Amino acid sequence: MYAVVRVQGKQYRVAEGQQLLVDRLHAEPGERVELEPLLVRPDGGDVVLDAKALAKARVEAVVKQHERGPKLRILKFKPKKGYKRRTGFRAELTRLEVTKIAVTGTRSSKSEKKQGDGS
Repeated sequence: MYAVVRVQGKQYRVAEGQQLLVDRLHAEPGERVELEPLLVRPDGGDVVLDAKALAKARVEAVVKQHERGPKLRILKFKPKKGYKRRTGFRAELTRLEVTKIAVTGTRSSKSEKKQGDGS
């Protein structure tokens, strides 16, 4: 089972037990957070895209730790003027571990077709 979730405007494909790095969240390590599912694919089932079905879907994760990304060096330079500037940047990140992906009350399109053919 996997899901595509939105975290602070970015989309990630996740599965249960997977760890991922996202932009810093305002949550303490060990705290549970719920992620917004955009797409869910249960094991052996069809992809769930319907808004009503996604409202019943839940993707939960636990904050493992807060980290900083690798140092990025930024250089500015203007030729013949003696102008040089060097700055750096490190992104503030949060490591999440996906603990649960659940979809309740969804039927596959195959079962809906079988029920519709009985008329």
